[in-house]
Amino acid sequence: MFSEVISEGIIIVNDQRQITASNNAANKMFDYREGELLGESLDILIPERIKDKHSKLADRFMGEGKARQMGKGLDLVGVRKDGEEFPLEISLNPFKLKAKRYVLALIMDISEKKKAEQTIDYWFQIFDESLNEIFVFDAESFIFINVNRGAQLNLGYNMQELGKMSVIDIKPEVTMEVMKRLVSPLVSGRKEKVIFETVHKRKDGTDYPVEVHLQTSFMGKRQVCVAIVLDITERKNYTEQLENTVEERTQQLREALQAEKKLNELKTKFLSLVSHEFKTPLTSILTSTSLLSKYREAEQQEKRDKHISTIKSKVKYLDNILTDFLSIERLDLGKVNYKVTPFPLSKLINEVVYDSNTLLKEGQHIQYPENIDGLVVEFDEKILGLALSNLVHNAIKYSPEHTDIELKVEQESEQLKINVIDHGCGIPPEDRPFIFDRYFRATNVLTVQGTGIGLNTVRQHMHNLNANVTFKSELGSGSTFTLYIPLNNKENEENLTG
Repeated sequence: MFSEVISEGIIIVNDQRQITASNNAANKMFDYREGELLGESLDILIPERIKDKHSKLADRFMGEGKARQMGKGLDLVGVRKDGEEFPLEISLNPFKLKAKRYVLALIMDISEKKKAEQTIDYWFQIFDESLNEIFVFDAESFIFINVNRGAQLNLGYNMQELGKMSVIDIKPEVTMEVMKRLVSPLVSGRKEKVIFETVHKRKDGTDYPVEVHLQTSFMGKRQVCVAIVLDITERKNYTEQLENTVEERTQQLREALQAEKKLNELKTKFLSLVSHEFKTPLTSILTSTSLLSKYREAEQQEKRDKHISTIKSKVKYLDNILTDFLSIERLDLGKVNYKVTPFPLSKLINEVVYDSNTLLKEGQHIQYPENIDGLVVEFDEKILGLALSNLVHNAIKYSPEHTDIELKVEQESEQLKINVIDHGCGIPPEDRPFIFDRYFRATNVLTVQGTGIGLNTVRQHMHNLNANVTFKSELGSGSTFTLYIPLNNKENEENLTG
């Protein structure tokens, strides 16, 4: 059935709200076996607390009989077989068959989307709650676009008022010409940052000295200036009294500036990654979606399949990027809970290879490792799958068509070595010391899509689990990445959970 080749869940119910059909994606989403949902009441998939409300809405919908998105503006949730709730998006399409009324529900699990929204909200929360003043304004007109809460409180203006003002309105000592000279080297690219001292004027007419760290960025195609402003009133007023503690205060200031610089760099890189890495796949998805509607004849199925494959591939790529972002947040906050259990290595490798086959270029093949049947590994299965998938996907991405990606497993006395071997472009010698650094991209692959996050995440997970990852590479000939997994991980499990 066509319903089995799409990733969304499909459930069909009759006018008695009994489930008459469900595809594999829906079964998997709600954690039921094939056929297990047939004949069951739709209530089995709805949390107990909202069943009554849902029943009334369903009856009203059956009466109206119009296709629509369910619960627009509301947070919809479903419940899995084990009772776990998860967020959903649902589109409802009524139809009749042999005089009987049915509803086809197209269901999407938006758990990762919700997590991604929370991640973005987290960064904007950092922006808004920063104790320093942060201003974003147009690079040409100097009109304010966004101002964080700290700046609003210090100046005495709200955002509605500031949205009608320019930088010149709060800097009595700076003219339009002076401001243009300050911004000019940033706009032209001659400098990355300009630092200067000036005075800000509050709404009540009082002044206070500030130190401004100014740089440019982009909001879409619009060039903007980002100013991180330090209120240096205390530093100015008490310079003489603080002479005996100059070194201490200088160090404190240096640490504060370094923290702000790091935050600013992370913010800039994050926005750059989101805009760059999301734009290309989203364009491909929109293009393929648009072209799909043009191929309506039966003999055009091959063209439809091609565009569906493109959409699935790009969605998978976006999903991997979001997974990387979420992994970084959990690692940095120390919120990763590892679960060390025994599992067959062949099962995990089968899943990784099956998933990776959809990414293969023309003529590429993955060589399955030999002699791993019966080999049981005691490790965090999810983390090992994540690490191995990352290495295999990189091997595919950075290797040309008609080449093989080899998986080899070697068992030693106290550890297991899993090698991922490609015959791609290799890594330049000068880049190798930095290959595991966050956001780093080798100079010979800058034109290939990537975030520079995956390898850094893999290494952090491996080190947290007393494992390791290393590599060997020859420029122009390929690379070998090796995971070192301890065979007896009982002691590690106790350390992680104790």
